[in-house]
Amino acid sequence: MHDLSLERNPIEILETGRSISDIIDGKIRQLYSGSEEPFYVVNLDNILERHLQWISLLPRVKPFYAVKCNNTTAVLKMLSALDTGFDCASKAEIELALSLGVKPDDIIYAHTTKPLSHIRYACAHRVNLMTFDNEEELLKISLVHPQAKLVIRIAVDDSKSMVRLSPKFGARLPTVRQLLGRARELNLEVVGVSFHVGSGCTRSSAFRQAIEDARRVFDVASVLGFQMRLLDIGGGFSKIGDFQEKFEEFSEVINGSLDEFFPPVSGLEVIAEPGRYYVESAFTLAVNVIAKRVVVEDRANKCADGAGSCPERVMMYYINDGVYGSMSCITFDPAHSKLEPYPHRAVKKSEPRYCSVIWGPTCDSIDKITESYWIPELYVGDWLLVDNMGAYTVSVTTDFNSFEKAHIYTVVTAETCTAALSHCRNIVLTAKNITIKLCLKTT
Repeated sequence: MHDLSLERNPIEILETGRSISDIIDGKIRQLYSGSEEPFYVVNLDNILERHLQWISLLPRVKPFYAVKCNNTTAVLKMLSALDTGFDCASKAEIELALSLGVKPDDIIYAHTTKPLSHIRYACAHRVNLMTFDNEEELLKISLVHPQAKLVIRIAVDDSKSMVRLSPKFGARLPTVRQLLGRARELNLEVVGVSFHVGSGCTRSSAFRQAIEDARRVFDVASVLGFQMRLLDIGGGFSKIGDFQEKFEEFSEVINGSLDEFFPPVSGLEVIAEPGRYYVESAFTLAVNVIAKRVVVEDRANKCADGAGSCPERVMMYYINDGVYGSMSCITFDPAHSKLEPYPHRAVKKSEPRYCSVIWGPTCDSIDKITESYWIPELYVGDWLLVDNMGAYTVSVTTDFNSFEKAHIYTVVTAETCTAALSHCRNIVLTAKNITIKLCLKTT
């Protein structure tokens, strides 16, 4: 195994025959020597696999990765090597992307309510593509970035999504003509339309309707003299849990709707803003049991499995990460609110399971990970693993109670580093770029 220095965190290159499980085992053995800090293991191969699926299923749509979802440097470098664009929502995110060598033209400033100083920063660094949905935003942009290439964000039907965004963002269709007219009066250039159907969308028809709505806006803009050339279909895509098969269904509907309302001959550039799609399953979190209580109480009719009653003996475990850290998704992300920690050690089928509650480490009682959760008995010092922890975890942790944040260990296989993508003609050069940018070559 070899290391490549990437700022403070090296990327570990897996030799043939070694796995992510081997890495986790090794890190836990190292930490037995005196530290029980939580940590992630990041599998960059997983991000690569998701990218291959994306370009296969949505060939007309270029992904602009949503930096807010997970801003880990290794992730951003990997995606940059794959030639994705980047969706940035603030000055700091733009600054981060530029510091990693991302070109200004590969950034969309996708926030419709921006601080004036952030718009000024984007202008100074030639980040021109940005969204708006109201007249006040147009006035700000006209003052400090009149050369901007603007994308009007429209509100769409996201009533079938677990996380709705249209109540906060997006111009309603009846207001579009007036808003575009104001942009014309201010001599601003509008080049496209964006929308977001929300995260955890359950109906593919939402994409078709949104693309049809965008077509109407294009027609209005054309009448007003704008040369429209970009469509941004937003984010919210996932491939875990109930959404495992949804992505394929959504892709079919998106492709068909694009062909219907924006045929390829139109020359339209189509982008999207996937975040969780790329990183959700690439991160595995390892946490340590730091304390334990056994509670004896009447648990009648409180069992999650509907058995009618629970054992009087209830296990309470306290781990070193929680909702103020890596697991904040429990409280604010309906699309990823149910976590299922499982023991790192091998568990025998014959081991009894106990009704358990798992708490985070802080002094706050809302810092609860699970309740009425049936698992084998754990002991102080045991480790639990949590899969699919890449989305809205690392980027939204806090310092509450000053508990240590989870360390990040990044891994990529040697096969990926030696151009495992050579079978795919479209991205052979990308595979070579990955080798150059991410891998330590042996001599």
